[in-house]
Amino acid sequence: MKYTTKALIAAVTLCMSASAIASSHREAPSITKTPKVDASDFYMFNSYEANRADYVTIIANYLPLQDAYGGPNYFALDSDALYEIHVDNNGDAVEDITFQFDFTQELNSIEIDSDGDPSTPNIAIPLSNAGDASNPTNVQTNESYNVTMVKGDRRSGSRTSLGNFDKPFDYIGTKSFTDYPTYARSFIKPLNLGSCGTGRVFVGQRAEGFAIDLGKVFDLVNLNPLGARDGGTNTLADKNVTSIAMEVPKACLVNSTSKDPVIGAWTTASVRQATLVNGNPASGISTTAKKGGAWTQVSRLGMPLVNEVVIGLKDKDKFNASEPKDDVAKFAPYVFYPTLPALIQTLYPQAPAPTNFPRQDLVTAFLTGVPTVNKPANENMVPSDMLRLNTSIAAVAAANQNDLGVISIIDAQNDGRPSTANDVAGFPNGRRPGDDVTDIALRVSMGALCHAGLPAAVTCVPADAKAGKALFTDGALKPATEFDSVFPYLTTPTPGSR
Repeated sequence: MKYTTKALIAAVTLCMSASAIASSHREAPSITKTPKVDASDFYMFNSYEANRADYVTIIANYLPLQDAYGGPNYFALDSDALYEIHVDNNGDAVEDITFQFDFTQELNSIEIDSDGDPSTPNIAIPLSNAGDASNPTNVQTNESYNVTMVKGDRRSGSRTSLGNFDKPFDYIGTKSFTDYPTYARSFIKPLNLGSCGTGRVFVGQRAEGFAIDLGKVFDLVNLNPLGARDGGTNTLADKNVTSIAMEVPKACLVNSTSKDPVIGAWTTASVRQATLVNGNPASGISTTAKKGGAWTQVSRLGMPLVNEVVIGLKDKDKFNASEPKDDVAKFAPYVFYPTLPALIQTLYPQAPAPTNFPRQDLVTAFLTGVPTVNKPANENMVPSDMLRLNTSIAAVAAANQNDLGVISIIDAQNDGRPSTANDVAGFPNGRRPGDDVTDIALRVSMGALCHAGLPAAVTCVPADAKAGKALFTDGALKPATEFDSVFPYLTTPTPGSR
């Protein structure tokens, strides 16, 4: 697929739909009640690990804002939920491939003789482990998960079991784990996908990869948006998340008929419709409620930032329950008339918001993808919100990545960083861990594209965005070199004891 400089510049308007300064942590009223199924970040990129050019890495992070010391139960995923990664490879905004992750937590009750009297019963210990936690017999609960690949509709399509895998226990601390990195890497397993090849899978706790001063953001954007790019504080630096990570051969994801290299993806979590609370639970784990009924979607994440600060408060739960095919009917006004630029203008009068309404440029880029870059070849494609990746654009090694992604081609907005100037392999052409989606979104939301020399019919002109050349930033950085350069890329979590 060929691409032009102007088309690539237009690609960054994808960020406008997500123009915000926080990722998807606690983004909707209902999801705050069920943090185990809260999707916080979604990544999809052409693998840049050596000798993995034929693979795509997809990472869905759940259960955000984990305090590493949060024992004794730590952060198991919900065994009564269904976590899914959906792929659309023909542009109709409906999943063609779904990878389902179904978790099980089992009790391995550890009971000891606490009084030395053999005539009295042994008593269950209160801690999560009794000894070296890398030995599963020393840990009181163990998690595993089934992976199922569904072709077609996520509920009624053709199903193939890809196997059952164990999940590492969370990083309790350095006394319970003498070498957690080696222990965790032992849970990276091959994933047999049949005729299209073999991938890899890993599910486990990782260090939070998103960098931002989250508290100041929600304090009426209490930042220094025109200051140094490293002048702020990353308040998420000591937080952990739980990652569902896959590396899949490109041949398994692209449409086998059209050979279109563009794919779209998003992640969801669903729970059972009904819950009956047990007022007299038995001993064990997960005995306080019975759940049943149809799977009901309660979390959704594709492009970063959308539900958190683009969708209005009254529609946030509605967005989490929706499907991409319905986005235009339900949420188009939020793209035509984004409110973040107006909010920034109110808080910072010296930074006037763009004036080109309705924002047809955002509709074109955000809901359809950009022609010649990451727009599906299907002429009848359905506009929708999802993370889109052109699998034919070569990956860039971590040391050479520009954390401003595609926006780095506009002008000197790479701020002199020693990296690839025209890095079209990054956000919004997919999303890599080191892509600074916050700075990209801030700059584009305030009209950077209006100064890019594009035809007015496509985007806007300089007069529409008087602050469009300002180098907005949130002041928090975490470039690609601070992540691992091998699967699953996100780094070892913060230990509970430091």
